[in-house]
Amino acid sequence: MTETSTSAVARSVVVTGGNRGIGRAIVEKFLAGGHRVASFDMGGEPPEGVLGVTCNVTDSEQVDAAFKAAEEANGPVEVLIANAGITKDTLILRMSDADWDAVINVNLTGAFRVAKRAAKSMIRGKWGRIVFTGSVVGLYGSAGQVNYSSSKAALVGMARSLTRELGSRGVTANVVAPGFIETDMTAVLPEDVIARYLASIPAARLGQPSEVASAVAFLASEEAGFISGAVIPVDGGLGMGH
Repeated sequence: MTETSTSAVARSVVVTGGNRGIGRAIVEKFLAGGHRVASFDMGGEPPEGVLGVTCNVTDSEQVDAAFKAAEEANGPVEVLIANAGITKDTLILRMSDADWDAVINVNLTGAFRVAKRAAKSMIRGKWGRIVFTGSVVGLYGSAGQVNYSSSKAALVGMARSLTRELGSRGVTANVVAPGFIETDMTAVLPEDVIARYLASIPAARLGQPSEVASAVAFLASEEAGFISGAVIPVDGGLGMGH
């Protein structure tokens, strides 16, 4: 295959939440690079040429079954992009236990489950790339997003702990932290909220899913083998230093 920015070698890739928004852009990036890609999602259709697997990342049995399907089709998983995520935004005094639990279960516990499952084949193969989709609000904070920002901040600790556990096996673990990206998730925000954030983003615009996908692809590449435990912001400068 032709060498690309994703990798010089075709890899077996799993992307969770890969049928929409940032996840879909990531899937398309790897597919264009000649990789064998499986998208785990709860709805929607993946791009043509991608193995679509229905998977709820909050269910351990579904996660295991999805990985088995990906492995049978594409070989042992070498690259995992843990991207599945949800929001249930409200101020803390209005946030229910269910709002908290739902977001933590998908965004954090779900990431743990897929990382644990993917690590098995990566350790055996002595090569692997794990990339978590975090968020600028994971370290920057955001009113009304205590559950979401907490789940994304915790991914940094997860990536850095995995780096210490798996680094000697040729496995890296990193976090890409998008800012405000034009997706269905940001489309529901009120105009005044969008305007307020645009005023604070040095780039003076929202990001594109493809820009996040490019950062993810680099971290999953051969060239990024000495980068691990890092948080890579893709936020137009919004969270500088946080």
